[in-house]
Amino acid sequence: MIPSTQPSSPSATASAPTSPAAPVGRRVTDAPTRVFHWLFALCFVGAYLTADGERWRQVHVVLGYTFAGLLGFRVLYGLLGPRQARLTALVRKLAAAAPWWCSVREAVRTPRPAALTAAARQGQNLAMAAVIAGLLLAVLPLTLSGVATFHDWGGKWLEEVHEFFGNTLLTLVLLHIGGLATLSLWRRQNLARPMLTGRTAGRGPDLITRNHGGLAALLLLAVLSYWAWEWQHAPALSVADHGQATAAWPAHGDDDEDDD
Repeated sequence: MIPSTQPSSPSATASAPTSPAAPVGRRVTDAPTRVFHWLFALCFVGAYLTADGERWRQVHVVLGYTFAGLLGFRVLYGLLGPRQARLTALVRKLAAAAPWWCSVREAVRTPRPAALTAAARQGQNLAMAAVIAGLLLAVLPLTLSGVATFHDWGGKWLEEVHEFFGNTLLTLVLLHIGGLATLSLWRRQNLARPMLTGRTAGRGPDLITRNHGGLAALLLLAVLSYWAWEWQHAPALSVADHGQATAAWPAHGDDDEDDD
């Protein structure tokens, strides 16, 4: 019997099962870490922009409290979360400073391209880890001095301390962004991608086996609920209060009459 050489019908082709597309790259960052990162950045930018002026003072304070709460979450997640999100990973990177310096001196004494490249790459990772550690460490004195300033628990010096740590944090943020952009161009790889998609280019097993999307959603819901609660309980300036506040500041014409 001669087999048929006619093409299969479109219906048969359409009914054939199609395998789902494989995810691109490896998962290296879970959802809670990404949500924390962007909420952390949003709170700092918003708090810095609303630092001056009484009109946005309540917004500044709420974002500052959120900033401190997010730091608390990151510490707990860094102690109890999965291995890749632990703060011990950051500590290990910082602990490599002394061996890295020894490798730099050895590479300078006996110049070898491979040794210099390895030392340079390790130094880049160490610098990024130091900036991230500085960002986390600066949040505590920044928020504590902000709370003390808000409640008038200290004098002018506390305001200066708060402003100093705010500017220090801004410097570290700019160093973090600049370093990330520079390394992305040099390595020809988008190093910011893991904080957007959770994945990085390349083959191999996922470093993060579970995405923990439920915890990320819970974190986002907690922050939004706190903001909604603060919005509902925010002190509103009534028309009568506005009139009293205006009457407390006499017009220029009244000053002139009093002088006469």
